[in-house]
Amino acid sequence: MSVALPLRHFLLALAVVAVWGTNFVVIKLALGQFPPLLFAALRFTLALLPALFFLPRPRLALGNMAAYGVLIGVGQFGLLYLSIDGHISPGIASLVVQVQVFFTIAFAMRLSGERVQRYQWLALLLAGAGIAVIGAHTGGSTSLLGIAMVLGAALSWAAGNMVAKQGAASNILAYVVWSSAFALPPLFALSLFFEGWDSDLASVRSAGWFAWAAVAWQSWGNTLFGYAAWAWLLARHPAATITPMALLVPVFGMGASAWWLGEPLPAWKLLAAALVMGGLAVNLLWPKLRAHLKKG
Repeated sequence: MSVALPLRHFLLALAVVAVWGTNFVVIKLALGQFPPLLFAALRFTLALLPALFFLPRPRLALGNMAAYGVLIGVGQFGLLYLSIDGHISPGIASLVVQVQVFFTIAFAMRLSGERVQRYQWLALLLAGAGIAVIGAHTGGSTSLLGIAMVLGAALSWAAGNMVAKQGAASNILAYVVWSSAFALPPLFALSLFFEGWDSDLASVRSAGWFAWAAVAWQSWGNTLFGYAAWAWLLARHPAATITPMALLVPVFGMGASAWWLGEPLPAWKLLAAALVMGGLAVNLLWPKLRAHLKKG
């Protein structure tokens, strides 16, 4: 059964999901300065340095950390940055990428041989209906290509989750930091090939303080602070108490995009958000509610 969080711990969890949610707006603003693949490479460079000098290397197979680094660095964030660079609005991206939950469940069930439960079908139906609503309203700031790229990012995120679970690292922050080393070669190579040396160099030379602050926010705020604080909270409270806070990520994402970027929130976006988040909530909370009712 979940228990109430102390106020300080609740505020810390709220700060983490606020950072993760508003991060989508930071991405959009930074893409006005850096090409998307270079931006991703810079993000993982600062996530790696100087943290690797303070965190011990996880005693795991290099192949496991390499797979995680490539899946998260290139698959998740590479595709996410490419999509937000003119193909989908940050608010919608913050919502669509949450379907990684269902991809993760699918991978886990494929590996374990478990069957999908009825409440999971309901959750998937709700989330799928939300994505369909978004797909029916493409045009302007959101395209089918953008939705497809974010779904690809969610799929890579889910695959990375499974790789991390197989690695079973005792220190998830050290695992994320050291795995970042394997994201850098393909990201820099792809940036040089598709975005070009001249474009990359010009963007770095002309970058102002805000652009570099955005890179630091991505690396130190979103990754180091986010993972470290979340792991600290999970070590002190039941997962059933902490995990539901993640449902607020798209709330912060869509709210920040509307506030800072002027992204409109018509009825269809609110409906799509309600359906996707409703699906996530059913998947996350129904088993706990059912267990509580049985005990009662």
